[in-house]
Amino acid sequence: MRDRLIFGGLFALGFVILGASWLNITRANADTEVPSSHAGPVMVIEVAGQATGEMRIALRDDLAPQHVERIVTLAERGDYDGVVFHRVIDGFMAQTGDVANGTLSGNPRLWGTGGSDLPNLPAEFSDQSFERGVVGMARSQNPNSANSQFFIMFAPAPHLDGQYTVVGQLKEGYDVLDAMKRGTGANGAVVGEPDRMARVTIE
Repeated sequence: MRDRLIFGGLFALGFVILGASWLNITRANADTEVPSSHAGPVMVIEVAGQATGEMRIALRDDLAPQHVERIVTLAERGDYDGVVFHRVIDGFMAQTGDVANGTLSGNPRLWGTGGSDLPNLPAEFSDQSFERGVVGMARSQNPNSANSQFFIMFAPAPHLDGQYTVVGQLKEGYDVLDAMKRGTGANGAVVGEPDRMARVTIE
């Protein structure tokens, strides 16, 4: 009788573990929705390369007004046009936005090392979780060092919560995001010709 209870308990525990695993996989693959109350600007990225198409990002000026203002400024100046996705880690995120060094005509060794001609921004951390499709600002070890680079999440990354500034949420174009050329190695550097933001506009 005792053996049956133990077996039954382990059997039930197995279902719980499998259910939790299925839920995590489902969450990882689910497209996170933009809040229905969103009324801020929308960034439209025309992607060229291995991935081709359009991504539309709802910029969350309700969470990070200074960072969103920076992105809008750089996009409207045309600074993001032609900038590559220099760091793409499968199952994690795709990073771009190096307007100083990140074009195909630049030195690939310098991709991801620059920002813009504007000053760095103070952190605007929020309680928004880094779910699939969330857009965050890249920075160095200094929390107040975000400038122009940003990244888009392939999957949830709760360890980033409260550590990086959330600036947006992908509305459309998950197929384009998922088709991006992945990088290699621990830092996800893209070998050869990476995907790029051919044109970036604000609506």
